[in-house]
Amino acid sequence: MQYIDAAMVGSLGAKATASIGLIASTTWLMGGLGVAVSCGYSVQIAHLIGAKQFNQARRTLRQAFTMVGLFSIFIALIGIGIHSYLPHWLHGSEEICTNASFYFLIYSCAIPIHHLRYLASSCLQCSGDMKTPSVLNTSLCFLDILFNLFCIFPSVSIFGFTLPSLGLGVLGAALGTALSEGVVCLGMLYALCVRSEVLSLRIKESWKLQKEVVVNALKITLPLAFERFVMCGAQITVTRIVAPLGTVSVAANSLGVTAESVCYMPAFGIASAGTTIIGQSLGAKRLELARKLGRMTLFLGILLTIVTSVLMFVSAPWAFALLTPDVQVQELGVIIIRIEMLAEVFYGAQIVISGILRGAGDTFVPSVFNLVSMWCVRIVLSLLLVKEYGIIGVWAAMAIELTFRGILFGVRFFREKWLKIPSIIKE
Repeated sequence: MQYIDAAMVGSLGAKATASIGLIASTTWLMGGLGVAVSCGYSVQIAHLIGAKQFNQARRTLRQAFTMVGLFSIFIALIGIGIHSYLPHWLHGSEEICTNASFYFLIYSCAIPIHHLRYLASSCLQCSGDMKTPSVLNTSLCFLDILFNLFCIFPSVSIFGFTLPSLGLGVLGAALGTALSEGVVCLGMLYALCVRSEVLSLRIKESWKLQKEVVVNALKITLPLAFERFVMCGAQITVTRIVAPLGTVSVAANSLGVTAESVCYMPAFGIASAGTTIIGQSLGAKRLELARKLGRMTLFLGILLTIVTSVLMFVSAPWAFALLTPDVQVQELGVIIIRIEMLAEVFYGAQIVISGILRGAGDTFVPSVFNLVSMWCVRIVLSLLLVKEYGIIGVWAAMAIELTFRGILFGVRFFREKWLKIPSIIKE
């Protein structure tokens, strides 16, 4: 979806791309906080299913809907309240602030849909159903293309027929994404609440909040939420560092992040599987199985990241030509993405290990690692290198930091303290 939005908006020019890139890190923060709250419950559900406590798993799901729903509305209201100020806080130029502001407004209004879709997807995965979320999330991309066509451009040609469209430009990208999220969210909720054999809510059970479940959720969620603040706060800071470099640099930075995503997205998929199988294995008290599956998962994630990184290094000129017609942005983007590919395998390893540790309920120490790595390495190096090397220096700092972070998480994984963490559920 990032490629779709970037390519469609990129066809409108560098200013359009920059307007989305300016507030991208803030949207990641808002989405990431929803992920943190959802994980607080989905990890418990994985452990409960592993322990064959299906009734309690369904009760936990009901509580998850209540808490995620309330939290998402709160976050949406904050986003709506700050949408007109945010681009200026990020030092955006006047020529891109207006579009950035309205894009963020539409995104904020759709936050509850985004959070509920992720909750439903992660709970289906933690129940062992990886196929349904995969199919629905893949359909999200096709729906995004369809809705974007009719929201971004003034007209659409299909089979020789020209159809009128909304022609909203940058705003259309936000609206198209929101509409596609809404459709898939409904499908995901139906699959979880009606069709799921394990978690179906058709069985009448209590919606009452349980203190133990809420406490367990907070133990997982608070470190993850702190991690999201740390990570996205650092990314917002990097955006502020890049913003004064000009529209071309901001656009190249935004598209560079988009281009990079195809390399680490497989690692996120493997991490989701890791959370499920480690959570269920530990819930069933099968420590040796958890150890073997953890190592197999990490190996697969590293292998996939190596393959995607090599492909991106070679195909970078083509990828940026697809994302934007601006030659200056293309040339700068190719340079920074190739710098990043040198460290991508460490990033892929860190993502997979995070998923494994999350399945074990180990979230506090990883959040500290991210704090140290992002703020003491990436931000410091970015400030030092940007003065002489511009955006190339910022991306070099990013590559160094990702290598450092991957090593930290590797040490945590192979020391295997996560196997000794007490279960988050009762017998």
